[in-house]
Amino acid sequence: MNLHKIGAVSSLSGVPTPTLRIWEARYQCFSPLKTASRHRLYSDDDVLKATLMKRLTEQGHSVSQIAQSSLQELNQLVQQHQGLGQQANAANRSTPFATVAIVGLPLASRVESKRFTEQMAPTQLRISDIFGSTEEMLQAQLQEQPELLLIQCHSLHAGVQVDIRRLVDKSQASHVIVLYSFGQAPVIESLKQWGMIVRREPLPESELSELILATLRVDLPSPINRGAEHAAIPARKYDDMALMRVTGISTQVLCECPKHVAELIMQLARFEQYSLDCLNKSSEDARIHAHLSAISGTARAMFEDALEMVAQHEGIDLQSLGN
Repeated sequence: MNLHKIGAVSSLSGVPTPTLRIWEARYQCFSPLKTASRHRLYSDDDVLKATLMKRLTEQGHSVSQIAQSSLQELNQLVQQHQGLGQQANAANRSTPFATVAIVGLPLASRVESKRFTEQMAPTQLRISDIFGSTEEMLQAQLQEQPELLLIQCHSLHAGVQVDIRRLVDKSQASHVIVLYSFGQAPVIESLKQWGMIVRREPLPESELSELILATLRVDLPSPINRGAEHAAIPARKYDDMALMRVTGISTQVLCECPKHVAELIMQLARFEQYSLDCLNKSSEDARIHAHLSAISGTARAMFEDALEMVAQHEGIDLQSLGN
């Protein structure tokens, strides 16, 4: 369990130190540990509670009404306010949003903060579940299926790798971002190969918000003109081996369409994967790489449809080539 001095809690939550002392003395919001030298030490739960209470007091709630509320109750109140805002925005179809589940209380505190919310604008994150650890999430019942799963862990090793995979299967999230402090290279590479975004902390708020926005950009269910850029990108229908077999088939088409279309699909698929790898390595230009990945993935899917049309015309059984 992480323990923080009151100054650190103030910095992380945005609540001034004198206000934290008043909330504790007058409303018993926190129960910090006290050292032999009488210094107060606050837990990650306290940091998250202070962050949520700050958001709610800014939205008109009195401290006395929410002081004894649990973290889950506070988060539900915050999400209710956000839900009202999303309903209002839905009328003019102007604000994209995404549902998020978070593992790691310090990470949840960052994402729940007003400053982070402003950096994410206009995209809004609606946090459906918050868990203190992977074990807690594995044992819990999710409120709903999240579009994005954010996981924070201090150490990435084989045991955590198994738990993370189980969390992904449990949540069925479309996107997964894993933040770690220390990790084993094979484990990190394995998570990336599974399609997860893996980044080492510390990660500034600006980079984290850019990373989340870029990750969601590939297929964020945005109410704004859902074109090719925002549509879900279909998975590959044909692997390289099947496409190589197509290129070796002689046909009656003089321009060798099946061969050229298959070659284009392989090139687009490679560039699609290359863009995703770039997204995993850097958040500074993550937006452009997410855009490139979405565009190349859409083009690849269109050419796969074109290949099926040509194959049907030529009497080529694509399914048999994949065996």
